[in-house]
Amino acid sequence: MIVAGPLDSLLIGLAALASGVFGGMLGMAAGIFIVPALTLAFGLDMTHAVGASLVSAIACSCGSAASAMENRLTNVRLAVLLEIGTTMGALTGVALSGVFPESALYLLFAAILVLSAHQMARKRKADLSPQDLTSPADPWATRLRLHSSFPDPLTRRDVAYSVDRVGLGLFLMYGAGAMSSLLGIGSGVLKVPAMDSAMRLPIKVSSATSNFMIGVTASASAGIYYARGDVLPEVAAPVALGSILGAYLGTKILMRTSNERIRSLFIVILLALAVKMSMAAFQGPASAPGG
Repeated sequence: MIVAGPLDSLLIGLAALASGVFGGMLGMAAGIFIVPALTLAFGLDMTHAVGASLVSAIACSCGSAASAMENRLTNVRLAVLLEIGTTMGALTGVALSGVFPESALYLLFAAILVLSAHQMARKRKADLSPQDLTSPADPWATRLRLHSSFPDPLTRRDVAYSVDRVGLGLFLMYGAGAMSSLLGIGSGVLKVPAMDSAMRLPIKVSSATSNFMIGVTASASAGIYYARGDVLPEVAAPVALGSILGAYLGTKILMRTSNERIRSLFIVILLALAVKMSMAAFQGPASAPGG
């Protein structure tokens, strides 16, 4: 498919904007939303759609970064640390590529998504509680100065939070990177539940930090796709513009939405993707979500 004119570019840009809003809010690669739109609605082949989705991931990360950093949502120190685990996992996934049957990987990923949704559903309604503030701080988080705070416009006060179980978080990021590399999907869908449930971060901080990390990870892959000629400028340009604006708006919405509504939306997305992955296990890799 080649973009025929301004109308096609406008429609692709609007689709990317909508995808960017969800990506900016939930801290996951917008490719999960933009790849189906480009392939089903615009007839783009999967290779070019994934190339555009990587551009969307970088644009989404950049678009959300400005607003998130302005509102002190992104924990940059934590993001840099967790990228170590994600990168190591991605390298392991590349090494193991082709070793395991894809159908088994899809079913495993679906089970992980359901477990993540269950853990997020069990998490108490408030991101912080008196027990969180009085419990012993993780020594590694304290030594690396990972604890921080962010202003909550809903309560009009600064919310202090502690980073917990850094070792478990690194292990889960390793697994997220490996699964992402093995299945060719964005790892944000696993990063956010890991930070929210295992490391006990506020959901807003988890989403913003995940978005920051996604841009770093996607840049390397996008360069490879661009060198191979799989990034079409007539598609990537409206996707990038729409994603930047959508991610910026998504982060603004994130700041003004309650933690429980964000968590509930994320749980719905996790369960929907789990169903999609289960279907892909029996229908072949073409039905799996991209980006």
